[in-house]
Amino acid sequence: MNSAHPNALDKAASYARVATDTATARRLADLLAEHLEYVSVSAFEVTEGQWDVEIHSADAFDRKKLTSLVADIAGDATAKALAFGTVETRDWVAASLEGLAPVEAGRFLIHGSHDRARAKNARIPIEIEAALAFGTGHHGTTRGCLVALDLLLRARKPKHILDVGTGTGVLAIAAAAALHTRVIASDIDKVSVIVARENARLNRTAALIAFVHAQGVAAHALRAPSPYDLIFANIILTPLKQLAAPLSKLLARNGRMVLSGLLPSHANAALSAYRMQGLALERKMTLDGWCTLILRR
Repeated sequence: MNSAHPNALDKAASYARVATDTATARRLADLLAEHLEYVSVSAFEVTEGQWDVEIHSADAFDRKKLTSLVADIAGDATAKALAFGTVETRDWVAASLEGLAPVEAGRFLIHGSHDRARAKNARIPIEIEAALAFGTGHHGTTRGCLVALDLLLRARKPKHILDVGTGTGVLAIAAAAALHTRVIASDIDKVSVIVARENARLNRTAALIAFVHAQGVAAHALRAPSPYDLIFANIILTPLKQLAAPLSKLLARNGRMVLSGLLPSHANAALSAYRMQGLALERKMTLDGWCTLILRR
């Protein structure tokens, strides 16, 4: 998932920009955010039906690599139209976050520090600054998982929860805040673990969440507390398929698993891998062009 560079402050930033149609802009923004690390990706309408996609980085781009990626996603013509440049030294991450409005997902309201006052009356406000990790709640995958959590909490109160690929920690924080129960959260990225732990402290849930830096789910710290009543895995298709067997073994009888990071065209492939492990589809949701699956054992 995408994240901003740890040294993003007080450096000249590089940018790449391309103008395209609405559908292509949305596809580019989503998939570039999935494939590029330490960048900020945005898409905005310039005139009716005409959008700009901008990618900002604290460091210089590998122009050949980025052009090739854009070509794979949107075609050669769009890739050739990419314009590269630099912007003045500034805290560009903070500037990009200023325009993010709070996001509602069931009982949860995800907001930045700039909207703290507006979130006071929310049922469960969660403050997230996504300067260094993925998961502001604005992306359809994160919001889908939060909506799934809200739906599940209407019928059950899971006591043992695992969040794989935690990013900013937003899902773990939401579960801990709603249930006041222990949550285990892991990420392959050390920076994400640091950011998630700080976000948990900010949201007064640090005592309830154990953050683990780990690849996959083989680490003892993830296996020992199993079985889990609820597991989140908001990643992308390939690692989700690779994790199907080991992750399913950690799920309790009658437990629920929430999978996301999936394009609608990828949902059946993910579902097939988990059906082979004895899980069944309980609900499928699509938000902002991304699919979230709720599975049960």
